[in-house]
Amino acid sequence: MPVKFDNYDPGDFYDELFLSRGEPRPEASQLVERFQLLPPEDLYRRQQAAQTAMLKMGATFNVYSDGRGTERILPFDVIPRIVSAQEWAVLERGLKQRVQALNLFIDDVYGEQKIIQDGIVPLELITSATGYLPPCRGTNQQGIWCHITGTDLVRDRSGQWYVLEDNMRCPSGVSYLLENRRVMKSSFPELFASLGIQPVDDYPSHLLETLLHIAPANIPHPTVVVLTPGMYNSAYFEHSFLAQQMGVELVEGRDLVVDEGYLKMQTTQGLKKVDVIYRRIDDDFMDPTVFRADSMLGVAGLMEVYRQGRVAIANAPGTGVADDKVIYAYVPKMIKYYLDQDPIIPNAPTYLCWLPEDQEYVLNNLEKLVVKAANESGGYGMLIGTQSTPEQRAEFTTKIKANPRNYIAQETLALSRVPTITEGEISGCHVDLRPYILYGKEIYVHPGGLTRVALRPGSLVVNSSQGGGTKDTWVLTS
Repeated sequence: MPVKFDNYDPGDFYDELFLSRGEPRPEASQLVERFQLLPPEDLYRRQQAAQTAMLKMGATFNVYSDGRGTERILPFDVIPRIVSAQEWAVLERGLKQRVQALNLFIDDVYGEQKIIQDGIVPLELITSATGYLPPCRGTNQQGIWCHITGTDLVRDRSGQWYVLEDNMRCPSGVSYLLENRRVMKSSFPELFASLGIQPVDDYPSHLLETLLHIAPANIPHPTVVVLTPGMYNSAYFEHSFLAQQMGVELVEGRDLVVDEGYLKMQTTQGLKKVDVIYRRIDDDFMDPTVFRADSMLGVAGLMEVYRQGRVAIANAPGTGVADDKVIYAYVPKMIKYYLDQDPIIPNAPTYLCWLPEDQEYVLNNLEKLVVKAANESGGYGMLIGTQSTPEQRAEFTTKIKANPRNYIAQETLALSRVPTITEGEISGCHVDLRPYILYGKEIYVHPGGLTRVALRPGSLVVNSSQGGGTKDTWVLTS
């Protein structure tokens, strides 16, 4: 069958490519026109070829929820998402604003705690956050705590952008962004030759520049490593990919040792000093002498070397306090407090279950809300009320009452959709967007981001661990 968008119905949602049936958005008109000119079945053939290319490149992730830690190829769809240059400029400003405020907040709560003293954020929310680590107080010498951020954005039915959550510990997914673009350029070279699409291939060089910037002073040629938990981690493909792209060593904790007050890695020529760690392991596992004593993934004594300023760590230990979904609700107040500005990109409307009035509303409206645990990720620990059973709602009622601090709720947003090839047809599937922001000498927002798509019909869950896939994101140059 020839490719036909004529019958594609955007439905009662904001569609990223179409204004209405048969009417593409201005920024997507050239793409739709060129797809319409493809020979019969060509789009589907290229879709299969793209997925085969992903398999050959080894773009995999591990799924732990099935009990087997199964390694899978990340599903990829060849119909891209398009963001206009004008719209991206607004998102870029909003993301820079947010990352700046969050870094000021993290620096504050591990320092003077002015935001707590001034009553903007309650002390008990900070101290009860699982990501708040008292040993990290006074440890960061440069004032920047989160050097790599992945911020999750969504659109509602009106087209309004919202920040859904912040990922400031070990945000993942950027390698899929880069591989998606590589596959799309080989699948549709003619489109990249004629459309003005901002490039994304230079992310590894920007990342390396960021890591070199935070190295301890007076080191002419800093040594950078990527610290991975190992090959069984769900994002190991990304760890090895980024290390290879940056031209730095990929190491595990067993490859590192503290010697004579410095962090060093074992090489065939003996020990070599390490100056910067891009860590992809959670805080609790970094140093068994400070955090989890049973950790086999970290390095004994690492935190003392870090405290002495002899090694830099990105992201800094302790940034997880800003990942807490309850703390997330206070980011608009942080922006006002630290920057004296209104948020450019608002939060999704959020209810805090530790507040009695919010909890009452949440418990009385579970069937239409999304409930999230404060420190879960990957689509776990979540209730989507509109798709839930009475038994599931009863279970979450018990959980919320037992530990209200651990839960927030948000209105169920009608996420925007993008045409997607599913079961041989083009259907509208819900998407989010995860741009990546680097904070070194200055704040840099990489153009586009990872568009995650809910491939299950009607699903709002885009996480790969829950059956989601990805698309390439095209930010236009003009």
